[in-house]
Amino acid sequence: MSQPLLPPDSVAAIAAAVRAREVTAQEVVEEHLARIARVDPGVNALTVVFSDRARTAAAEVDAALAAGRDPGSLSGVPISVKENIDLAWSASTNGWRGLADAQPARDATIVRRLRDAGAVPVARGNMPDFGMRWDTDNDLFGRTRNPWNPGRSVGGSSGGDAVAVTTGMSALGLGNDFGGSLRLPAYATGVVGLRPSQGRVPRAAVQGQPVALTLQQFSVNGPMARYVDDVALALRVIQGWDADDPVSVAAPAVRPDELPRRVGVVRDFAGLAVDPEVAGGIDRAAASLMRAGWEVVDVAAPLLEEAAVLWRRLSCTDMLISLDPAALGQPLGRSATAFLRDSTAAARPYASAREYAEAWARRAVIAAEWRRLLVDVPVILGPVSISRMREPDYDLGGKEAADRAWRDLWLTVVVNFLGLPALALPTGLGGDGTPTGVQLIGPAFGEEVLFEAGRAVEAAVPRLPPIPALV
Repeated sequence: MSQPLLPPDSVAAIAAAVRAREVTAQEVVEEHLARIARVDPGVNALTVVFSDRARTAAAEVDAALAAGRDPGSLSGVPISVKENIDLAWSASTNGWRGLADAQPARDATIVRRLRDAGAVPVARGNMPDFGMRWDTDNDLFGRTRNPWNPGRSVGGSSGGDAVAVTTGMSALGLGNDFGGSLRLPAYATGVVGLRPSQGRVPRAAVQGQPVALTLQQFSVNGPMARYVDDVALALRVIQGWDADDPVSVAAPAVRPDELPRRVGVVRDFAGLAVDPEVAGGIDRAAASLMRAGWEVVDVAAPLLEEAAVLWRRLSCTDMLISLDPAALGQPLGRSATAFLRDSTAAARPYASAREYAEAWARRAVIAAEWRRLLVDVPVILGPVSISRMREPDYDLGGKEAADRAWRDLWLTVVVNFLGLPALALPTGLGGDGTPTGVQLIGPAFGEEVLFEAGRAVEAAVPRLPPIPALV
């Protein structure tokens, strides 16, 4: 190597070093492939590793630089891509045996944009069947384990990519978030996860197949990395209108200097107990923002419980239809089947078109309440989960377990229900040696104000130490 390789934690640092020719993209990729070989057998985060393709792509980045061309803002950055985001050479399995051979004809738009910016896909990230759990396990690839503590869940559904980022097997993970699927794994593993505003990032091509309304409205693609600036850099690359996604838009610019520097802290969850260490993480984040000049006030999340109930009932109604084994042609995996059974039994899906339509109509009322709040308080600070990460399979085991898992995440799923952006980031280690964290919620297309607030938190809270099992 020409010089010692930078630690594989900063997207911006890696790309800058490659573009300055301080290190080659091939050296960066080899370092990450070696780390995958060493680390992944213990965590099972990655389902497929693209060693040869990654080496070829890295060589192309180096060749472009040698010829005086700029490969892009992500030159040589190793990325992992969740199993439900299309890569032309890899089956988009969705973590389900029934799609084990479902190789797409082309890359998803966001993957193409990342590759055009010089990023190098090195592997696929594991997920539960169709992203339908708050843990990461399936019959096709098995369970992903938490490197901080295998007795704790990695969260779901983008758990494989979160573990890949926190262990340094990839510098940037690409996942999606329907009900916390980026933010919960980020919280569980101590990385930064961005759920963009609805429509800001293209989600998936619509090629003659119907798409459930909840999937259109609640689900977005987004990045995970170790630093706020790195997810901001990734967002600039992947965002924007796409002809294949009718929900995507050319997002208007919401500038932080046009908004009040005010943060509202949510501490009340309709009487539900907040774990003391979760509350401590919120307090550290609030103190960091105050020191950075933000005004911090307590607020009530408008119609929180009602919004969480509506998200759940609408989601389960659609899941029962779209994931019907008769329509799929074969059953879901064992854990996904149990999750769907338990969650739908607890949620009471809508039995009539009238109920379903009335639920969507009520969404507009709740969205207006949140919009009015976010005019005065543009950043909402609160937990990703009101509990510490629970044991693997904590979201299984009957109606009571399903209810508990959902109640932990009221604030998280309401973000999906309303299509708002949210940024999850760590706030140090808890007493059990696993990360604590918070989320920042902003107005539609207000990602930049979240990044500004996130940088203030990131700069002042305790940095996470190396993962003990990897030292």
